Amino acid sequence: MRTLARWARAEWGLLYVTVREPLAKRGPRAVPMTITVVVLTALLHFVQNQPWGYRAVQDLGAVRAEDPLVLALLRTPLSLFVPALDLPVWGALAQILFVFGIAEVCLGWWRTLAIGYVATLTGTLYARVGIALGPHAPFGLPGTDAQVVDTGPSAAVVGLAVFLGWWYGAYVTAGAVTSAMVVEVLVKENLAGKEHLAALMAVGTLCLAVAVRHRHRCRHRYRYPYGHQPRIGHLRRDGGAGRGSGLPPIQS
Repeated sequence: MRTLARWARAEWGLLYVTVREPLAKRGPRAVPMTITVVVLTALLHFVQNQPWGYRAVQDLGAVRAEDPLVLALLRTPLSLFVPALDLPVWGALAQILFVFGIAEVCLGWWRTLAIGYVATLTGTLYARVGIALGPHAPFGLPGTDAQVVDTGPSAAVVGLAVFLGWWYGAYVTAGAVTSAMVVEVLVKENLAGKEHLAALMAVGTLCLAVAVRHRHRCRHRYRYPYGHQPRIGHLRRDGGAGRGSGLPPIQS
């Protein structure tokens, strides 16, 4: 039991400490974007299940690979918050409340939305590439997937979970999420599963870019240690972000 507790502290300790204080002091006011998104998702769910609202939500936020690219790009931001009709809405709301809430406290609202959007957009664009490759290619998709409605926060949630796990040193958690997405594709090879993998590859590339950028800044600061180094924006310089990461925590 003690071994498990030590592992939990090592895995999630820094993330827990980062989230606990703002939530304890401010409560829901610490995550205004998350609360707004949860309300928006619930509202879209209600509207799209009404005879008078279904078509409006589809026109504004339903993405299909067969749609013109420009139209799909315009619909993609809202599609992130349109719950899939074949899945229970409480699942989408719980994912957003938990993962988006933690990310908003740790990364800030605009970084949270940016990473979520990158993950979602990558999955959306992958669907077009996969269909063009065809069902017999290693990363291909059948042509029938072009008509599948592609909505929901799952790709954004997966991407944010992996980014947070990497940034705060929760590598086992990040690896577990990635492994679960791989198993999903192996067990049930569908559009959503492959889009999740595409989203993970995009977030992995983002993690690599952030690490390279941080290393470059650290080297530059070492070369100019007496005040001539460039400012590091909103990144604090008062500690590492996780076990062995060497990255500073993000100040929201």
